[in-house]
Amino acid sequence: MATVEECRIALEQLSAKLGGADGDLGRAARLDRSLSCRITDLDTTFTGRLHDAALHDITTEPARDKAQIRLETSSDDLVALVNGNLNFASAWARGRVKLEASFKDLLTLRKLV
Repeated sequence: MATVEECRIALEQLSAKLGGADGDLGRAARLDRSLSCRITDLDTTFTGRLHDAALHDITTEPARDKAQIRLETSSDDLVALVNGNLNFASAWARGRVKLEASFKDLLTLRKLV
């Protein structure tokens, strides 16, 4: 099981990867949305904002409102996803990752996987 700090680092690495994205991937990463990532085995939720192809203000402080994009996974799966050791589509199909967002955002986010 990964630690809270390892999950925070993984989210920062994800932010860096989004910032370097080009083409369709870059356009998808440039959404301006609130984001939450619930780590099920640590009973921790990270919140932040996806803006200008990066994750900003990543914190474990409770959010006032429901995030527009909500991700739920285990700590190990988050780290594996970011490191490229776990394919998002197959993890989602097997129920290891849950993603909730508006239909429009889901269509845009599919370019990220």
